[in-house]
Amino acid sequence: TWPHDGVDFAGQRVGLIDTDIQSPGLHVLLGQGGEKIDFTLNDYLLGNCSIHQLALDGTAELGEAVSGKLFLVPASVNPGAMAQVLSQGYEAQRLTQSFHELANLLQLDTLLIDTHPGLNEEALLTMRAVQTLIVVLRPDAQDFDGTGVTVQVARQLEVPHLLLMVNQLPQTGQLQAIRARVEQTFNCGVAAILPHAEEFMTFDNRGLFAL
Repeated sequence: TWPHDGVDFAGQRVGLIDTDIQSPGLHVLLGQGGEKIDFTLNDYLLGNCSIHQLALDGTAELGEAVSGKLFLVPASVNPGAMAQVLSQGYEAQRLTQSFHELANLLQLDTLLIDTHPGLNEEALLTMRAVQTLIVVLRPDAQDFDGTGVTVQVARQLEVPHLLLMVNQLPQTGQLQAIRARVEQTFNCGVAAILPHAEEFMTFDNRGLFAL
C-alpha cells in the first residue's frame, strides 16, 4: 500500500532530480526551456561542481501561490555533455550521494527522482536507493511485458515499497477492471490510473499540465 496514506503534503519542501541523462526534459516543464543553466547533474557526476550549485528554485514557475517549495536538479540537454557522461562514465556513488546531499541541503520532505524508461545504469542505481518505486505503464501488451521485468528486478533489489501507475487509459469506464488486472498480473498495488487526455496531446509542454 501507499506508505504515505493520510499524510497532508501541503507545504512540503520537494526536490525533483532528472536522472534521465539520455533524454532529459523536466527543465521544460518547470519553465527552464531555452534558459541558460549554469550547472546540471552531468557536471556533478563528473566532479565539476558541488551539490550547492545544482538546485534551481522552481516554485514560482508553478503558476499559482503554493505553501511549499519545489526545487529542480536538471540534466544537461547539451549533446556534448550527454556524450561525455555516457562515454566517460562516473562513480556510481556520486549519483546516490547526490540524493542524500540534496535532501539535507534543502531540508526536503520529499525527493522525487525521474529516471530514463527501462533499466539503464541510472535507473538501477536509483532503484537501490529509494524508499518507494513507482513504475509507470501503459495498458498495452508491450508495456505489460516490460513492466514485468522491471518489477522482478525491483523485488530482487528489495525496494521497500513498489507501486504501479497506469497511464493513458483510453476508456475511463474500465477503471476497476484495469486496476484488478494490473494488481493480479504483477501482485502489486496501483497508486493511480491516469486517463488518456486529448488536451495533453495538443499541449505545448511548457509548464505543468495539472497542478
